[in-house]
Amino acid sequence: MRRFLFVSCLTFFAVSPASADITSKIQSSISLTVDGAASQANRIGSSLSVSGSNVTLGTAPKFGSYSAGTALGYTPGVFTITNAGDSFSYSESFLGGDNTPTVLSTTVTAGVVPALPTFGSTLTQAGGVAATLAGSLDSGGAMSITAGGTGTAAVAQLVMELTVK
Repeated sequence: MRRFLFVSCLTFFAVSPASADITSKIQSSISLTVDGAASQANRIGSSLSVSGSNVTLGTAPKFGSYSAGTALGYTPGVFTITNAGDSFSYSESFLGGDNTPTVLSTTVTAGVVPALPTFGSTLTQAGGVAATLAGSLDSGGAMSITAGGTGTAAVAQLVMELTVK
């Protein structure tokens, strides 16, 4: 019985020690963004539409001529009734489009467009103002963010991961 107990104890202590894989990962980041100014302008074109029945064309309506800095002009048509006393219909419409621009490009100075186009369809977005926008990160994982002006964003992230297998 003593031998059996001795062999059992030896077997118990002879078991290999436990082993484990331990992985530690620390990631930190700061992202600072300032929106840029933008403008998108689309010129609206001129259009002319004429329709009718029981009318006779005297002088046809027509567009004017193009010249820089002015809108396209229009001269209305002249019509007469073909059969007096009969029903007639007549419709003439003109949509005057945007002026022909004298300058077809804009200049950007220090990230700012001083004069934006103003056409029939214009979408303009003001740029952000960095002002006091700032962020810092130290080796100990401490983060600091200072808010900026309009059109800015600041995001700080700290990820700590510990894996034991």
